[in-house]
Amino acid sequence: LPARGVVARDLAGRLNALADYAAVLADLDGTLIDSDPPVHRAWTAFARRHGLDADRVIATASGRPSREVATELAPDAPDEPERLEQAELSDTEGITAMPGAPELLAAPLRLAIVTSCSRALALARLSAVGLPLPETLVCADEISHGKPDPEPYLLGAQRLGIAPADCVVLEDAPAGIAAGKAAGMTVIALRTTHPADELTAADVLIDDLSALALPRAA
Repeated sequence: LPARGVVARDLAGRLNALADYAAVLADLDGTLIDSDPPVHRAWTAFARRHGLDADRVIATASGRPSREVATELAPDAPDEPERLEQAELSDTEGITAMPGAPELLAAPLRLAIVTSCSRALALARLSAVGLPLPETLVCADEISHGKPDPEPYLLGAQRLGIAPADCVVLEDAPAGIAAGKAAGMTVIALRTTHPADELTAADVLIDDLSALALPRAA
């Protein structure tokens, strides 16, 4: 397969040419869209139901499948994963596209979205901001182990038919960075939701997707 390329600018202003990579695997929340308002509302309500600190709950949930976090934090409440899912599905207020997201999804790239959302929630959020749906979408309800496990990104590469080493991951959360690195992929981290000192495991740091130089259509 012919390689596709993106170029990212790191903290020191150097160009990092990634033309040898054949596919882009992009996270959704915090990378392509800003879903913080409904996410914070849903997890704050969860925290109140269980007498937990909301800020710590939100930090724990960042980049991870909600069903896994809910089971971990409230093991005696088996209805919580579904309750959280319904709360987030019914609330798209305040969701916006991240800078550079429309351009990335329109670029001539082999691209998959790899998200910790369920498929229904991912579709609802993409629809809410008017972003197109890529041919390949890997969601939390299609895997056994969510980020930081590498399974989601490995499945994305498999569905695209691309070797993991030839993929580049776009991520905003430490859990997603860990997943991409464990999958053997290059990881570009976005400083959109976490401070830079929490993203040091990534290969490259950028402010957001608008810092990427995208290939043009032939």
